[in-house]
Amino acid sequence: MTSRSSSKPPPETPVRPRSARGRSGGRGCDELRPLRLERGVNPHARGSTLIALGETQVYCTVGFEPRVPAFLRGRGRGWLTAEYAMLPHAGRERSERDAWRSRPNGRSQEIQRFLGRALRAVLDLEALGESTLVVDCDVLRADGGTRTAAITGAYVALHDALRGLRADGRLARDPLHGAVAAVSVGIYRGEILLDLDYEEDREAEVDCNVVMNDLGAFVEIQGAAEGHAFHRNELDLLLERAAGGIRTLLEAQRLALASP
Repeated sequence: MTSRSSSKPPPETPVRPRSARGRSGGRGCDELRPLRLERGVNPHARGSTLIALGETQVYCTVGFEPRVPAFLRGRGRGWLTAEYAMLPHAGRERSERDAWRSRPNGRSQEIQRFLGRALRAVLDLEALGESTLVVDCDVLRADGGTRTAAITGAYVALHDALRGLRADGRLARDPLHGAVAAVSVGIYRGEILLDLDYEEDREAEVDCNVVMNDLGAFVEIQGAAEGHAFHRNELDLLLERAAGGIRTLLEAQRLALASP
């Protein structure tokens, strides 16, 4: 966890109320934005999902390559790599395509590594053999929480891709050993909020991204103080709120995957 402020922290913070004034849709502090998971949106990909959390929309696909990067050759294990990009008009201002640069910008690279770590945490790489899963997450609309939505949606696409690879005889056993989902939390105007939208994220005093598996264990926590340094009890409250949201996301994944 990092802090970008050296100002004097406030006194111990009490538990925040369950409702927040002025949140979009009138939702409470502990409520996610409306969630939609649509599977099989691209027939050419091994697995594909469109996830929408409020106005944020991320298109996730999974491909398969029967080879591994050079550093893994001859080791009898596979790999998963992820790519992340925002379409030019996904946000409020047009962003330049990474194709115009010699390589992805720093933010995209950092998010790609974040996505890869999260998904590899529930994957048995030895069960893949010497093959690579390529996850692509493209942001169609950005209204906060794009990286966490990408993880939640990409897991569903990954599950479908591996199911198909086993049916095709490409894999002898299922490499997945759990489920994973992610959500943003933060402190905004003195209240601990789940699933921040763009306006809340932009003005948040503390902003965190939390990844957990279906056993209730943490995979990764990214957090920073934007306005003031925060106390341990505030961190505990942030993680508790994130855990509640991730339980809801994991159940939504399960229900989506249970349908044909």
